Amino acid sequence: MKNYLEINKNSWNARVEPHLESDFYFVDEFIKGRNSLNSIELELLGDIKGKSILHLQCHFGQDSISLSRMGAKVTGIDLSDKAIQAAKDLAEKCATDTEFICSDVYDLPNVLNERFDIVFTTYGTIGWLPDLDKWSNVVSHFLKSDGEFIMAEFHPVVWMYDDDFEGVAYNYFNEKPITETLEGTYADTSADIVQDYISWNHPLSDVLQNLINKNLVLEKFQEFDWSPYPCFRHVEEFEKGKWRINKFGNKIPMVYAIKAKKKSS
Repeated sequence: MKNYLEINKNSWNARVEPHLESDFYFVDEFIKGRNSLNSIELELLGDIKGKSILHLQCHFGQDSISLSRMGAKVTGIDLSDKAIQAAKDLAEKCATDTEFICSDVYDLPNVLNERFDIVFTTYGTIGWLPDLDKWSNVVSHFLKSDGEFIMAEFHPVVWMYDDDFEGVAYNYFNEKPITETLEGTYADTSADIVQDYISWNHPLSDVLQNLINKNLVLEKFQEFDWSPYPCFRHVEEFEKGKWRINKFGNKIPMVYAIKAKKKSS
């Protein structure tokens, strides 16, 4: 297989500037105090004041900074060096003490020596990782005993369809890497960038079983028939901040969420 880390890092580096300039992320409003977190993850998080949080695959840091604004001590990590620099700049503009580290998820135990009350990851993350056994090991490694893992992610059923949702194009199960070229980006389809990328579709059974294998106890599992982001084609906003694919309505799951706790040693 091609070097997926290099290919995907280049892809995400290319997205940073268009994303910062797009209306998708509301950057100006965010700097003025807008919370970028959604109701799904906010409900799972609860009161996080004074807690330490590791945010995996944080992009340019909005959610990490939002967690800091809620009173947590937050460390965000991402593969993209340009995203991490943008995150540091954004944290400075927002006057938060959020820390950011540029690292591949799998290599993070070699970079960071700390344990956290919460490990957090949301929306468009694990699809960039080939091995969920290694991923879940990293999650467990960084959690304190009785620490919580909180995740919200796009449902693998959505990723089965072609971009126009005309039919099933990809296997639900992690059969092989998906190698494609994308023009533009989900935040700005007109952006003048062309990126190669490599991704994987992980079935729910792989996600849940790998967490269970690493001593995490499932406390809550939810599925939602809507997305908090208009990042797919042919969507309509049926309620403020909630989008569905036109032709499917509420017939398919679009997002799932997990809250799990690491067993005491």
